[in-house]
Amino acid sequence: MTHPTAAGPATYGTVTKVLHWLTAALILTIIPLGIIASDMAYDTNEALAQKAQLFTIHKTLGVAVFFVALARIVWALGHPKPAPLHPERRAETLLAEVIHWLLYAALVITPLTGWISHAATTGFAPIWWPFGQSLPFVAKSESTAHLFDSLHWVFGKVMIGALLLHIAGALKHHIIDRDATIRRMWFGKTVAPDAGYHRTPIAAPLLAAAIVAIGVVTGFALNGAPGDARQTAALGDVASDWTVQEGTLAITVTQFGSPVQGSFADWTAAITFDPDADTDAGQVDVTIAIGSLTLGSVTDQAMGADFFNAESFPTATFTAPITKTAEGYVADGTLTLKGTAAPVTLPFNLTLDGNTATMQGSTTLNRQTYAIGDSMNDETNLGFDVTVDIALTATKAE
Repeated sequence: MTHPTAAGPATYGTVTKVLHWLTAALILTIIPLGIIASDMAYDTNEALAQKAQLFTIHKTLGVAVFFVALARIVWALGHPKPAPLHPERRAETLLAEVIHWLLYAALVITPLTGWISHAATTGFAPIWWPFGQSLPFVAKSESTAHLFDSLHWVFGKVMIGALLLHIAGALKHHIIDRDATIRRMWFGKTVAPDAGYHRTPIAAPLLAAAIVAIGVVTGFALNGAPGDARQTAALGDVASDWTVQEGTLAITVTQFGSPVQGSFADWTAAITFDPDADTDAGQVDVTIAIGSLTLGSVTDQAMGADFFNAESFPTATFTAPITKTAEGYVADGTLTLKGTAAPVTLPFNLTLDGNTATMQGSTTLNRQTYAIGDSMNDETNLGFDVTVDIALTATKAE
């Protein structure tokens, strides 16, 4: 008598069937979810909330696919299965094994790369599992997120292709060959030939699947995949009495109640500063390349016309006199952003060590002042306040 969880010669075991159809249900759900969510607009509060909800479901089910696929592979490696019904068709049998294991690989790699991309960034569409917002050894990094997002896209296409070929093969067996291939994977009593037990000759299929996967990744590396095609304004050198050696210009927004941090990679500062002045200590003129902003998972959205509109307004400027106060220093000037000039006060602390100055400052802006995210007219999805944090080290020119 065959144990119900073991593969018999005429049919697959119950565990194999459950894992197979559970995997099928999951991937046939997450694929359309991902496509629909990616194509959805996000020009209103309601649209953005719906888009985020679909992505959250997509990610949550994707994590489930990862673990179910791992369980399925472990089970397949440790248990024999019914032999092919047409062993004399060696080429067809080998091709089926290659597609089968390529699909296995994609079912692990696709959700894993998406999961790593999620963990490497901040904001937008959290995973519902009580784990997985971050992953060990995965730092918050825009470049890491972009790399694994691109790999997720590539292997997603591999998964869809292997899935379609797998389905086509099953239908060919059912409609053309009229054999019991599909019935052996279904529940209940199955009338099928006693084909004996079969262990997959793993080496050849895995090697062939690895060659195909390497070819796909190589094609991605050589030709690229959908990604960030933003153009960043080129900023020229500026004459400055103090030269910035290193610094960060960071912003923090609140989306769906959670902070999302980002920074501008490209900006210049022309600074005149007299540390011995009593009140009027100097002047600062900052130019910021808007396209250099990285803002977690919402970077591309932030560049859009309703937000920073980087294409029409590639730079922002901040011009302010520097005033010494009893508490430290303040740059009280004008920020011109997205064609709107408005007053901004930036208090900051300064530490002097010979000809080296280190400053840290922070201020809060209201995005509505600059018509950023006008379609998000309440704070349900996107907070009005934006925190700006600046830190730099500059040396005085000799």
